Amino acid sequence: MTGSQQDNFDEMHTGDGSVREAYEGYQQWLSGQDEAWMQRKNFEAESFFRRTGITFNVYGEDDAEERLIPFDMVPRVITGGEWRRLSRGIEQRVRALNAFMHDLYHRQEIIRSGRLPERLFRDNAAWLPQMVGFTPPGGVYTHIVGIDLVRTGPDEFLVLEDNARTPSGVSYMLENRETMMAMFPELFSKVNVRPVSDYPRRLASSLAACAPEDSRANPSIAVLTPGIYNSAYYEHAFLADQMGAELVEGSDLRVVNGKVQMRTTVGFRPVDVLYRRVDDEFLDPLTFNPDSVLGVPGIMDVYRAGNITIANAPGTGVADDKAIYSFMPDIVEFYTGEKPLLPNVETYRCADPDSLKFVLDNLEELVVKEVHGSGGYGMLIGPTSSKKEIAAFRAKLEEKPEGYIAQPTLSLSTCPIFTRKGLAPRHVDLRPFVLCSPDGVDITPGGLTRVALKKGSLVVNSSQGGGTKDTWVLDD
Repeated sequence: MTGSQQDNFDEMHTGDGSVREAYEGYQQWLSGQDEAWMQRKNFEAESFFRRTGITFNVYGEDDAEERLIPFDMVPRVITGGEWRRLSRGIEQRVRALNAFMHDLYHRQEIIRSGRLPERLFRDNAAWLPQMVGFTPPGGVYTHIVGIDLVRTGPDEFLVLEDNARTPSGVSYMLENRETMMAMFPELFSKVNVRPVSDYPRRLASSLAACAPEDSRANPSIAVLTPGIYNSAYYEHAFLADQMGAELVEGSDLRVVNGKVQMRTTVGFRPVDVLYRRVDDEFLDPLTFNPDSVLGVPGIMDVYRAGNITIANAPGTGVADDKAIYSFMPDIVEFYTGEKPLLPNVETYRCADPDSLKFVLDNLEELVVKEVHGSGGYGMLIGPTSSKKEIAAFRAKLEEKPEGYIAQPTLSLSTCPIFTRKGLAPRHVDLRPFVLCSPDGVDITPGGLTRVALKKGSLVVNSSQGGGTKDTWVLDD
């Protein structure tokens, strides 16, 4: 997804080596630090993460079920002006996503208008007929959204993908900041950085505002986890603890008197809002997968009766589809009447014969992704792939072209990481976290910056060798 590293926009330094405005305060502090002391601090950060248990699970690998999230202690810095421009584009996109979800499960005006092909949802496993005609409490489908962004220039941010089902990573955003403040408290007295630590409070408040009307005054909130073997279990437990909510598994819940209730030491107690981290398929064995033991039998009946809020709403996974993503500029314009403030990466839909021919003729130069893929899996990065890998992907495309999209190479921006030899540029992306409620859209100032720690690597996913760093939005 990138050309040579020298061609990339360096977020910290200009072409002549001077420091950009965003990093002036950090550079002034850094220049006064002893290098040996910084090396010790780097080791201290890793030890902190090990003690805290900030890990993720890797599926399908026998040698390491659980791994440490690599953390880099050089912050990624965004000016207040840059963030204001980004926020306007993020809010516009998230509002359009929510309107799109409502339309798709009701009148389907965007389909009738011809702006979106019917096949995109008809053949989409994430589209749930059980949601047709139903409006969630508060009218919100996408309660928590993660919009993945990449940067290609001083004022050039592009949306790489949308995460409207169950976006993860916010716990790492919070722990990254806590680690930085613990290691370098004096740095935060020199640089005015907007806080992110109130995210759990804002999340709880946003979820409470989406509770069923009869329980909105004092709603009971719970986080539904698949259990300790899930790759994001640390985050589930972390958020429940920080919100003061209950952490529950499916076996802790049952439907009693038309309400979803959780088992407690004094009997069953109703749950009004369920922040679920269980996929749709496993949410209700009476409605979806009958073999599921992760969900709650009958929860969809309670939901459709308006007696519980499920966040995010079942069926929102349609918006995560990369074929739907390619239509997002049309979707934004259709529901807002405005041109998108944040553009997409140019995308070729392999279901289209002309686009497929172009992609097959240029595989060595393109990035090809499965429309349902995630986590850096199921993709081809043409410029860094072998002839054998390209040939194998060519066969997949020819067999099932509608399962893939392709994008051109991009000159992704770089941020410095701390190495034994000093600072070195590495490719980054950004996932801001957005909360939606009837009260409006709330965007946390920062987000999760993921970084490809290997020189020249483009894959930032932790499951593929990437790491994270603290994201600063300057308060100006």
